[in-house]
Amino acid sequence: MTFAATIDIHTDRQHAIDPMIYGHFLESAFFGNIDGGVFDEGSPLAYGGDDVRSGLRTDVIKLCTELGLPIVRWPGGNFTSAYHWEDGIGPRAARPRRLEPAWGSEEDNHFGTDEFLAWCAEVGTEPYLAHSCRDVDEAVRWVEYTNYAGDTEYTRRRGRPPYGVKYWGLGNEVYGDWQMGHRPAAAYAADAAEHARFMRAVDPSLKFVAVGMTDDRDGWTDAVLRAVGNQIDYLSFHLYGSTTQLVDGASEYDAIVAQSLYFEQQIVEYSDLVGAVAARAGVDRPLGLALDEWNIRHVEPASWPEPQPSADGGTVARVVDGLPTHPAHRVNRWSPRTLADALFYAGVFHALHRAGGREVPVTMANTVNLLNANGVIVARPDGAVRAATYHVWDLYQNHLGPIALAADVRSPGRLAAVRQGDERDHRGEFRSVPATVPDLDVSATTDGRAIRVAVINRHREDTIRAGLTLDGRGEALPARCTVKRLSADDVLAANTLSAPDTVALRDLGTVEFDGSYEFPPHSITLLSFER
Repeated sequence: MTFAATIDIHTDRQHAIDPMIYGHFLESAFFGNIDGGVFDEGSPLAYGGDDVRSGLRTDVIKLCTELGLPIVRWPGGNFTSAYHWEDGIGPRAARPRRLEPAWGSEEDNHFGTDEFLAWCAEVGTEPYLAHSCRDVDEAVRWVEYTNYAGDTEYTRRRGRPPYGVKYWGLGNEVYGDWQMGHRPAAAYAADAAEHARFMRAVDPSLKFVAVGMTDDRDGWTDAVLRAVGNQIDYLSFHLYGSTTQLVDGASEYDAIVAQSLYFEQQIVEYSDLVGAVAARAGVDRPLGLALDEWNIRHVEPASWPEPQPSADGGTVARVVDGLPTHPAHRVNRWSPRTLADALFYAGVFHALHRAGGREVPVTMANTVNLLNANGVIVARPDGAVRAATYHVWDLYQNHLGPIALAADVRSPGRLAAVRQGDERDHRGEFRSVPATVPDLDVSATTDGRAIRVAVINRHREDTIRAGLTLDGRGEALPARCTVKRLSADDVLAANTLSAPDTVALRDLGTVEFDGSYEFPPHSITLLSFER
C-alpha cells in the first residue's frame, strides 16, 4: 500500500529526554507575570492572612500543580540586571519601593525571595534564581540567606530552615547594552568565575548557568568556557520567533509553524560550537545547554493603540482601521496564544527531544512566560484559564515517554522562506532563509514498554495518511492504539475564561491500527501503543 508519508521508528537509536526542558520562567515587573498573576494581594482568589503565602493566587497554583512544573526561573530576565534581592525580604510594609529600569516601572518588592520560594513549594517545582553577576558579595549573601544552615545575621533573618536552592544563573544577557552592567566577554567571564567560586564556597552543591550567545560575537563562548567552563553546569542561550498574525493571521500561519525549523538549526549549530570550544578550552566537566528564554512574539505596528488586557483573556478590542499596518515592531504582551502557536511549540519540543542525543545536549529550557505576558496560563481578576499552549506542555511532559527514539520520516512538504526568529534586515523586515518545511514532524518516545508517537501535521488544509513501522516492520506495532489530539477548527483559535476549552487535548479513545493513520490538518496527534 502506498502512503503520502512514512514513519519508521527505531528502538536501537535512543537517548534520554531531560524533564527540565519543560521548564518555565517568571519575571518581576513584567505585564502581569507576577502582580495580577501568581501574586495578587487582596484578591479573593489569593491566600489571605499575614504569612509568606499571603497574596499567592490559589487558582493559578491549582493549574500549575495539575500541569507539573519541573523548574521555574526568577526574577528574570532583564529585571535581574538591576535587582537587589535584599529589597525583597523582611516585613512587606517595610520593603523599599524602587524605580525599576528594565521595564520602566516601579517595584514595590512585595513579591521577593521568600514569596517565590513559598510559591515553588506550593506548586512542587524546582526554583532557579538568576543573579545579576555584578556584585559577588551580594550573590554570596543571597546563597547564605537561602541555603546556609549556620547561625548568622542572614539565617536569622530567614527565620526558617534552609531552602536548598540548587540552580543559580550567573547574569542575564550580559553581552547586551540593554542590561545594566553589560560588559565584554573577558570581563563577564572573569566575574562569572569569581561568582561561581565564592557562591559554591557557601554551598558546594550549587549548579550554575552561565551566559552564552549563539552568534558568538567577540569570541564570547571561548572566553566564557576558558574562564568558567569547569565550574558551570549549563551555558544559556535565548531564542525568539516572531509573527505579525495580529495584522493578517491567515497569511502568517505557515510562517508561525515553520519557525521551529529555525530553532532546531540554532540548537544544532550552538551545540556543535560549544562542544568544539569546550574541547579546545580543556573543559572536562559535562556541559548542558539551557534555552532559558524562548517563545514566539506577536508583533504589531507601534502606531496602533497600546494593547490592554481584556477581562476575559487576550486583548481588549481596538479600532485600527485606517492606521498603518507596517512596520510591525511592538510586541503585544497581552495577545492570546493560538492553535498555530501550539503547533510551533510542539515543533520546538520535537527539536529539543532530538537535541538530547547530541554531544552537548539541551538539558534545560524555560519558556517566557509561565503566566500572562504570552504565557501558558492566563490570569484575570475573575479567574485563570489554560492557554492553548498549556496543553502542549501537558501532552509532551505528561503523556510521552522519557526516552526519545529515532524516527525516520518521509513526508510531503514545501519550499518556503523560513523566518529567522526575531532577526531583521537593514530595511526592518524579518530575515528569512529558503528551506524545505515537511508537513509532518514526529517525535517518538518510550517508557521502556509503550511506544508513543507524537505527530504534528503542519499543513493548514490537508489530511495526511502515513504508514508507521517499528524497526522496519509494520507488524511490530500492535493492532490497537489510543489516540489523543490537540486541534481546533480555526488555526488562530484561543482559549478565554468564558470559552476555556476551544483548544484542548481531546482523548479519542482506542482505535484499530492497520499499519497507517490519517493525521488531520493543523493538529498534534499522539498515538500510544502498549506492548
